[in-house]
Amino acid sequence: FYFLHGFDAEEDLVGSLACMSTKERIKAIQKMPETMRKKREIRNKVLKEISKKSRHRGAQPSCCTQCLQGIAVSFRRFGNTLSDYFHQLRVWHKTLKIIGAEFGTSVLSYFVFLKWLLNFNIFSFLINFSFITIPQFLAAEPNNLSFTGLELFTGAGYFQQTVLYYGFYTNATISKMENGPSYNMQLAYIFTVGIYFVICFLILLLSMAKFFSRNFVNPQAFSVNASKLLCTWDFNITNEKAVKLKQKNLHTQIKEDLTEVSKEVLNFSVSERVLRIGIHLIAWVASLGTAVAACTGVYFLSINNLELFMKGHRNDLQSQTAMLVLPVIVSLLNTFIPFFFSWLGHLENFQTPGQHIYVTITRNIILKMSIVGILCYYWLNVVATSESQCWETLVGQDIYRLVLVDFIFCLLGSFFGEFLRRIIGTTVFVNLGLPEFDIGRNVLDLIYAQTLTWIGILFSPLLPGIQMIAFFIVFFVKKVSLMRNCQPPRKVWRTAQMMTSFILLLFCPSFLGVLSVIGVTVWRLKPSEECGPFRGLPSMYAAVAEWIQILKSYTASKWVVWIYHNLITSELFFFILSSFVLIVTYLYWQIIQGRKTMTKLLREQITN
Repeated sequence: FYFLHGFDAEEDLVGSLACMSTKERIKAIQKMPETMRKKREIRNKVLKEISKKSRHRGAQPSCCTQCLQGIAVSFRRFGNTLSDYFHQLRVWHKTLKIIGAEFGTSVLSYFVFLKWLLNFNIFSFLINFSFITIPQFLAAEPNNLSFTGLELFTGAGYFQQTVLYYGFYTNATISKMENGPSYNMQLAYIFTVGIYFVICFLILLLSMAKFFSRNFVNPQAFSVNASKLLCTWDFNITNEKAVKLKQKNLHTQIKEDLTEVSKEVLNFSVSERVLRIGIHLIAWVASLGTAVAACTGVYFLSINNLELFMKGHRNDLQSQTAMLVLPVIVSLLNTFIPFFFSWLGHLENFQTPGQHIYVTITRNIILKMSIVGILCYYWLNVVATSESQCWETLVGQDIYRLVLVDFIFCLLGSFFGEFLRRIIGTTVFVNLGLPEFDIGRNVLDLIYAQTLTWIGILFSPLLPGIQMIAFFIVFFVKKVSLMRNCQPPRKVWRTAQMMTSFILLLFCPSFLGVLSVIGVTVWRLKPSEECGPFRGLPSMYAAVAEWIQILKSYTASKWVVWIYHNLITSELFFFILSSFVLIVTYLYWQIIQGRKTMTKLLREQITN
């Protein structure tokens, strides 16, 4: 009877699947808690049932229909094969699983963020290279400077006359044929950079929304904890290595959840609270004072660096080495001061590792963004008003050197900060043990590097390509250093909101600060007279205004002129748009609050 009942149930299942559409049927079979062999058997039975029904109906498809169906099936199989191939090319996919299993979600969040930035810079490089660099190759003049090798470190010399910098790009309209299509380099340059930053703005907003909904409005947080024990295992896993990796991953997740459940709230006496507050105040005064001192030193050093460059603009070894003084000092400050901040965090003795990481990140972001702010002030108010023939290229070279030296110090930090620390902790001072991976310091290094890349895009369009290569190398260097030199965190804790916090810090103050710098450069500063696509104009934005004046004489382009005057340059439009965004944001906030209340009530009902 049991066998017949199971047979009837399977017949009913096949019949119901045969009545579905192709897309719904595929999803339904994929969601079945069965082995792959069983799923294939069910799929074959469903296909037989469908063909049987079609024969009964007498709806024999025509030759053309059969041919189209065969082509569709072939394309689907080719797409699945291609998808599997690209899935194997994602070399970090397995690495992330291993890191999550061995070191938990806190360390994993750093590598997920690094992978996200790597993909972001690939997208940036493709846009700039396609719309700015490739057209410039058609109008490029031969480079008469000799290549010595020092240019790889200084960014000067031979690279000045290449597509790496703003000053090399032409201000002419590129056309290979007399009556053929033309390419306006001024408009291409400013529109590519402008549209790129708009896309970046939207990507950051959508990413924050996605991670916020996944981590803060998390349905798993309100589910029964026993479900992780009873319903998590994937019975399709048969490979021994995959089984062990899944076991480690599940073990780490359960430890993190148990830490959240058994978290204790410590009660301190009045004297202990006063002492802790005093220690926190002293630590904050020390960290802010260190940041102010570092910014002051960077400002006076940058002024001195410009004077040396203007006095002796030579290509000998001495002047080339002098160019590296500023980026080396800045990288030294950004490398060693965060160690001091980490020591202050240990001295403060926070209750949870999360508090320690977030406070360290806050102090590091104050330090690094202050240094970047001082450098931007130096570039926009000192270099831009200097007697340099092409101040934009000079700024691009400074940013190139900062990015390169920061990358080198990042690699050296993995060697001296983790490898030598492991040697000392295992041979000299055994009580120290293996070091832990410093999440706060490493994340701020990534945000600092990405901020420099965003600022440099206007002055060095290929900078995202350089940063892309740097992030790719950093990913594997940090992975090897983590596996060989570091130990898992002593205090296991769950970091559901970590990725959201990282992108929030990347958006504000990093991205918003970059937008203000780019805005001042485009609207307020006068371009160089002898180089770049905007030479001879009062500002970079003047190229758009001149283009609009030309379009007024064409009847077919009246709608572009109307959009420019009534939308883009209209304060009323942006006021209405901002009001609409605020109203929608408020409505969504109220919806989220209502859903939280409903979720709380449902959770109480489940508990009852």
